[in-house]
Amino acid sequence: MSDMGTQNTAVAAETSSVPAETVTPRTEKRRLRMPDWSWLAIGALLLIACLAPFQLVPFRTFQLALAMIYAVALLGLNVLVGHTGQISLGHGAFFAVGAYTSAVLMDRWDTPYFATLPVAAAVAFALGFALGIPALRLRGLYLALVTLAIAIFLVPLLKRFESVTGGSMGLTLTKPAAPAWTGLAEDQWLYFLALGVTVIGFVLVAGLLRSRVGRALHAIRDNEIAAEVMGVRLAFYKTLAFACGAMLAGAAGCVYTWVIGFVSPDSFAVGLSITLLAGLVVGGLGGQWGPLLGGLFVMYVPSFAQDLNQAAPGVIFGLLIIAVMYLAPNGLAGLLGRTARWLERLVRKGKNNAH
Repeated sequence: MSDMGTQNTAVAAETSSVPAETVTPRTEKRRLRMPDWSWLAIGALLLIACLAPFQLVPFRTFQLALAMIYAVALLGLNVLVGHTGQISLGHGAFFAVGAYTSAVLMDRWDTPYFATLPVAAAVAFALGFALGIPALRLRGLYLALVTLAIAIFLVPLLKRFESVTGGSMGLTLTKPAAPAWTGLAEDQWLYFLALGVTVIGFVLVAGLLRSRVGRALHAIRDNEIAAEVMGVRLAFYKTLAFACGAMLAGAAGCVYTWVIGFVSPDSFAVGLSITLLAGLVVGGLGGQWGPLLGGLFVMYVPSFAQDLNQAAPGVIFGLLIIAVMYLAPNGLAGLLGRTARWLERLVRKGKNNAH
C-alpha cells in the first residue's frame, strides 16, 4: 500500500508539473488559429506610406502629413481616454504648447528644428503631469470641465505675451529644408518627418500598453476600486497617463509647426480639442488603429464638409459624425475589425469545404 501511495504521489507531482496552458482547450484553439495578419497589414501600410509622397501632388502630400500629425495627438488622447478612462476636453492645449515651444525656440533662439522636438515633448509632459495632479480628485463631467477650462484660457494667454508668442499675429517660421543628400522636395521631406514621428509614437505606445504600466492603466479604466485593492497606485498612474498623453500631443504640435511654418492662437481654439476627441471616438476609442483612422477623419472630413456646404460646414461635420457612430458604434476601427473577422470566417469555411 505504501508503494502504491508513493507511485500515485509521484504521478500527481509529475502531472502537476505540466503547465495547465498546454492542455487547455483554449490553448489548442490558439494553436489551430490562423496566423495573425496584423504584421502583414502593418508592413503593407508602411510600404504604401513610403511610396505615397512620390505618387501624390504636393498638396495631397501635405494633407497626409497633417493627418499623421493628428494621429500622433490622438494617440496621446487614446492613452488617457481609451486606455485609462479619464475624460479630457483640453487636449488641444497640449498640442498648442508643443507647437509654440517649437516655434519660439526656432524663432527667438534659432534652435535647430530637430532639437525642438524633445524640448516640446518634455514641456508638454511636465505641464500634463502638473495639471494631472489637481485632476486626481475629479472624474466624469467635473474632470471634463476642468480640462475644457484649460483649452479656453490658453488662447487669451497666448495673445497676452505678444513679445514672445507674437500675439494675435502669431509667428511665421521657415520650414525645415530637405538635406541635399536626400534628393527630396520640401513637402516630401516634411512628410517623412511626420511619418517618422508617427511610427516612433505608435511603437512607444504599443510597448507602454504591453508593459506593467499598460496593465495598470487598463485596470484603472475597468474598475478603479478593484485596481486599488490589487495594489495599483491610482494617483501615480492617472497622473502618468495625463503626462504621457500631453507629451504625445506636444510632439505632434512640434511637427505641426514644422509642416505649417506658422502658428497663431486662433489655430488652437477650444474647437480643436473637441474635434480631436470626436475624431478619436469615431476612429475607435481604445483601439490600436483608432488614432490613425481618427487622424484621417479629423483631416479630411471638415474639408469634405466645407466642400459640400460652405455656409454650414459644422452642420455637415456633425451629421457625418452621427452617421458614422450609428453605422459603427465602436468606431471605424471596430468596423474594420468585424470585417476582418468576417473575411477570416469565410476563408476558414472555404478551406473546410475544400477538404
